[in-house]
Amino acid sequence: MAKFNEDSRVKIPALLHLTRLGYKYLSLKDVAWDPRHNIFPTIFETAMARLNPGLGSDDARRLLDDIHLELQAENLGRAFHQRLTACSGRRLIDLVDLDNNDWHVVTELPFVNGDEEFRPDITLLVNGMPLAFLEVKKPLNSGGVLEERKRMDRRHANAKFRHFFNLLQLMAFSNNMEYDDSEPEPVQGAFYAAPTYGEAHFNHFREERSSELEALVGEAEESVENFILRDTNCVSIKGTPEFERNKRIGSPTNRLCTSLFSRARFAFLLRYAFAWLETGKGWQRHVMRYPQLFASMAIADKLSAGVRKGIIWHTQGSGKTALAFYNVRHLTDWFQKNGHVARFYFIVDRLDLLKQAQSEFALRGLVVRTIASRDEFVRDMRKTVAIENDRGLPEITVVNIQRFKDDPGVAATQDYALNVQRVYFLDEVHRSYNQRGSFLANLEQSDRAAIKIGLTGTPLIGEQAPSKALFGDYIHKYYYNASIADGYTLRLIREEIATRYKMQMQQALENVRVQQGNIEKKQLYAHPRFCEAMLDYILEDFYRARITHGDGSIGGMVICDSADQARELHRQFLQFADSQIDPTATAANDDNAQASHAAGPQLRYGQPKPTAQLILHDEGNNSFREEEVKAFKRGEIDLLFVYNMLLTGFDAPRLKKLYVGREIRQHNLLQALTRVNRRYRKFRYGYVVDFADIQSAFDRANKDYYDELTAELGDEMEHYSSLFKTEAEIRAELDAVKEALFEFSMEDAELFSQQVAAIEDRDKLRAVVKALTTARELFNLIRLSGQDELKSLLDFGRLSQLQGEAQRALDALNLKAQMEDASDSRGLLNEALEDIVFRFEKLGEAELKLADELKDVLRRTREGLAGTLDPQDPKWLALKAELERLFKQKKLSEITQKEMQANIATLKHLEGRVRSLNQDNANLAAKYGGDAKLLRVHKRLEERGIGASRVQLHAALSGIKQMADNAVLGNRQLLNNPDFFGKEVMPIVIGKFKEHPPVPNADSFRLINRLLVAEYLNESQGRLAF
Repeated sequence: MAKFNEDSRVKIPALLHLTRLGYKYLSLKDVAWDPRHNIFPTIFETAMARLNPGLGSDDARRLLDDIHLELQAENLGRAFHQRLTACSGRRLIDLVDLDNNDWHVVTELPFVNGDEEFRPDITLLVNGMPLAFLEVKKPLNSGGVLEERKRMDRRHANAKFRHFFNLLQLMAFSNNMEYDDSEPEPVQGAFYAAPTYGEAHFNHFREERSSELEALVGEAEESVENFILRDTNCVSIKGTPEFERNKRIGSPTNRLCTSLFSRARFAFLLRYAFAWLETGKGWQRHVMRYPQLFASMAIADKLSAGVRKGIIWHTQGSGKTALAFYNVRHLTDWFQKNGHVARFYFIVDRLDLLKQAQSEFALRGLVVRTIASRDEFVRDMRKTVAIENDRGLPEITVVNIQRFKDDPGVAATQDYALNVQRVYFLDEVHRSYNQRGSFLANLEQSDRAAIKIGLTGTPLIGEQAPSKALFGDYIHKYYYNASIADGYTLRLIREEIATRYKMQMQQALENVRVQQGNIEKKQLYAHPRFCEAMLDYILEDFYRARITHGDGSIGGMVICDSADQARELHRQFLQFADSQIDPTATAANDDNAQASHAAGPQLRYGQPKPTAQLILHDEGNNSFREEEVKAFKRGEIDLLFVYNMLLTGFDAPRLKKLYVGREIRQHNLLQALTRVNRRYRKFRYGYVVDFADIQSAFDRANKDYYDELTAELGDEMEHYSSLFKTEAEIRAELDAVKEALFEFSMEDAELFSQQVAAIEDRDKLRAVVKALTTARELFNLIRLSGQDELKSLLDFGRLSQLQGEAQRALDALNLKAQMEDASDSRGLLNEALEDIVFRFEKLGEAELKLADELKDVLRRTREGLAGTLDPQDPKWLALKAELERLFKQKKLSEITQKEMQANIATLKHLEGRVRSLNQDNANLAAKYGGDAKLLRVHKRLEERGIGASRVQLHAALSGIKQMADNAVLGNRQLLNNPDFFGKEVMPIVIGKFKEHPPVPNADSFRLINRLLVAEYLNESQGRLAF
């Protein structure tokens, strides 16, 4: 019977498949290798002579000795990798012309040092150097791939093998089974990892370009198959159904070989897919995760197609900063091939994110520069070199836009070198980049040829959908469910608070209400009684979680409702920590002591004293917060009490318990919850303890995520608010702005300030502020889209100045309202007491006082009505009629106190409406230089629907006024002959309205002429508008 084991089922089919990918099978019986490092000298020397003309055999041997010494360093092969991938000097590999290299595959190559040895099933050689290996197991092997990982980790820890792992670049493991996505540990499937000195992380690989790679698989050669079967003593399996099935290119092991080791893919990985991190605990070596690989390739594809912007959506915890790091080298080479020098920028919107990014990049070996001001940004734009350090190391500049995101003064740079290509990575684009703000316009104008790559871990839906219009379509996507299946992130579990604690907290709230009455919700949740019950639950739950999971290293974070609640919880925690004593020292017969220990969470004997830290956005400096965050990540702090901090950009894998004490909305909720989704040891879930009843918001977040997945996996979402509006759209919005601001003076800032200061209707003033803000936003859109010819349509500089005035007026009006509301609130009790005093002591005087107030309000209302500029206005007539109705049935002296109180309120409201109407009239009159005649004509025409808009109606009437005034000033006798004056005005009316279409009909022309003539005649004859 033919063999049926891992060799026949997996290894030999994989060897055959690798030969179809361009590798030559090499029998170890016929060749020699240097056991110091397992490099094959003959192959190596031949390749070196080919790659480096003029290099002799002696030079090649000296190079081999240099490599041997280099491999002894305790740097996980970083120095060797730099030599391996160097494109200048003596080359070890040709990463451009792949056919210029020797590609071999061997089996059972022994890696020996003294009495220690391991033999990978398959080893891959490039130019004689063993750069990768593949370990295979048969399907359903005992312990799965997990057993192979444990065995490999023991080898990694063996100091005798370190020089081998410094040389090896990539490891793969397979038991030729499909992944079990329900199992986070690598039990079955095909995985890859970077060599390390400790525990290796096995990565899934899910190919996204199968059709491209399948074309690279050559035809099987029977002579090669026979040679391999003879060399491995497995000729008996030839032609068996099992062998033929396992040879297929679609088996899990063969698919992984194609994905990782097809020559072009392997060369790409060797060049760009590794990062060395020098941590306090020694070196770490990371390899690109497959979504990072395909995102990098997708970026290059988009650039080749002429696309200069796009979004990468990789779910939280999937390594977006690392993706940017990998692409510094990748895109540097890509642009260099196209004759450009690349400069890289990573843009964030918070100082803590800047420092985090700075640390992450520096940890991986980049030279990091930072920009935190407009002037630094402008200076950097003038630089024309790719790097500035004298070591030739790759660089990235981290930019914090928070300091100058609304600064409109960053000038466009026109003198940068044409061969410099700037690449902007913009972090968290779902949140930070207002398309109508100044920063993006500045960024666009700083270098219109720059590449903009937006990064996000949150679905771009709802309010975030415009990010796609702003930064372009998705370049690459990696979903949350895929990240969970790949073991990079964990599922989340929401924990409900136990019933007895809910009742306890409800009682605490009730006690507060009884003692202090109704107070603000924020104060309630910060009250010591509430916090005591909340902290009691948190501590008991947290320590129980450590015991349940058998892991005392996990940490917790409490998202507090307010800074006051955070302070109170932290204060009580410190009291709790200080009060802990050794339970064994308590007298066994001390009932009070025993009851005290049973009342709340207690430390077990020998357990270290608990620690916690308070981190608030408005307390402590950045250095303090940074140190505390680092201490938490190191495991030196058990709990964090936070408010408005660490909800985004905070990555601490040991954080596994999140206590949510306040409502968080939409994508912010998803960002906050995923603080606990990082992979950590044996945990399968991150735990969210819900004090704020986030279930409905959590369900909405999940629904939003599901909707986005449906949209992306099915039909692409197509309906977004477009960033680059057409010229017609921008003109229409500018016309709307003009219309909204029509009644206010745009030329005289002082008059405008007085006009907005006179507005008492907050909604109306908000509309003014909104219109001016829209004007500023449109100006930024014009700059961003390069439609400079539209800049002349409005005086945007003046409007920016006026926007400040309007905002200050609105702030003042809001302050008045707040003071009035506060006064009303504070006066409730006093008012009740005053009623009692009034009833017994000052009844008469109070009634007289009320009557005086009524008279005063009535006087002001009547004066306001009498002061109108337009007594024919329907609004004015309605207000007059309302005042008359108010006292139609009773005289002032006959109404009761209750009626007077009601009438005072009504009159005050009426007075306000009269004042507002008069202000509107004054503003419109100001548009005609204070001429009330044109104000009234304008309004009568507007009431009849004549004129496409107020702006166009004003333009026509202003032209008529100017020509009519000139005619009257030139011939005062015109007004003595109304018919002749009417005939003189009519051509002016027709001409001006034709200049500002739509053109009215004949009846409308006659109406306009009649109204204008009447106004001029009434003015000349001294007749009032009443």
